[in-house]
Amino acid sequence: MKVPRIDRAVPVRMGEELDPEPLARYLVGNLPGPTERWTGDEDLEVLQFPSGFSNLTYLIRFGGRDLVLRRPPFGSRVKSAHDMEREYRILLRLGPVFPKVPEPLLFCEDEEVLGAPFYVMEWVRGEILRPRMDAVEAPDPHRMAAIAKTFLETLVELHAVDFEAAGLGDLGRPEGYVERQVEGWIGRYRKARTEEIPEMEAAAGWLAANRPAESGAGLIHNDFKYDNLVLDPQTGVEVVAVLDWEMATVGDPLMDLGTSLGYWVDPDDPPELRALQLSPTTIDGNPNRSEIAARYAEVSGRDVGDLVFYYVYGLFKIAVIVQQIYYRYRKGHTGDPRFEHLDQGVLGCARTAVQAIAKGRIDRLF
Repeated sequence: MKVPRIDRAVPVRMGEELDPEPLARYLVGNLPGPTERWTGDEDLEVLQFPSGFSNLTYLIRFGGRDLVLRRPPFGSRVKSAHDMEREYRILLRLGPVFPKVPEPLLFCEDEEVLGAPFYVMEWVRGEILRPRMDAVEAPDPHRMAAIAKTFLETLVELHAVDFEAAGLGDLGRPEGYVERQVEGWIGRYRKARTEEIPEMEAAAGWLAANRPAESGAGLIHNDFKYDNLVLDPQTGVEVVAVLDWEMATVGDPLMDLGTSLGYWVDPDDPPELRALQLSPTTIDGNPNRSEIAARYAEVSGRDVGDLVFYYVYGLFKIAVIVQQIYYRYRKGHTGDPRFEHLDQGVLGCARTAVQAIAKGRIDRLF
């Protein structure tokens, strides 16, 4: 069995640097816990975790500690989409009832420090399965199958959390959640549209006309995929932390399953979808989408209803998120070269959604 690889931070991308002096001074005055004496901003090292298209994540080495800092992307003007205080509060309240989260340490709303609100948490060391993994780093089929099993079990565990006991009952409004989500994502797409994509309009119309009734309420992550999970550094199988809680809320768990299915690319999916590399689900040992959905129904005991609706919703939502990022790139709000061809990813999601609708299933679509 290959040895699990601890997730690595790299030098910060150009244009996303943090000013070390005000950050170091703020940490000295506010960071809880033991920290060695600070002798100057040269003692603070900033690296970046390079994956992810939304909030930016940095490794901060300071005062003998390794910390993680999260802040909104540069150029973003939508504060509600990058609410650092909300994400920090979720971690703070969730830890006692769902221990698979990093420990939050401080939240800073003073934009004079880094130009935007941010929060700091402990770094959970472990392996993260990133898209576009080198073959030598990918788990072997046996371990990959075991990881897929714990992936699914962790999602079910999350949906079973007593969110009221955690003090998160005010996080969302579960009644009417499906309708609001469908209407909301259609509206966001039209605001971020850069060219006409008939398949996106077709999927939007179908979702609006085929909304199912609510299946229940639970704490949902809304971005649950492999590269938001930290795996045990020794075994490389068990989930020790779930990351990126920026979109978490209280809502219909089957909508959360739909988002995860949307990220779950099968080897026979179209080239545009495989090129987007939403998650490393094509590695040998992974089940396909239908198998994941069936396993969710078995472990959770839930009736998963019309899987086509939830899968198409997941694809549409992901396409909108990608389109919003592409829109920022086209408007010059970011120069990140990773974003140049994201329009093809939007098209891949849309075409797959239309095929799922036409064939009435979630796999073997092409």
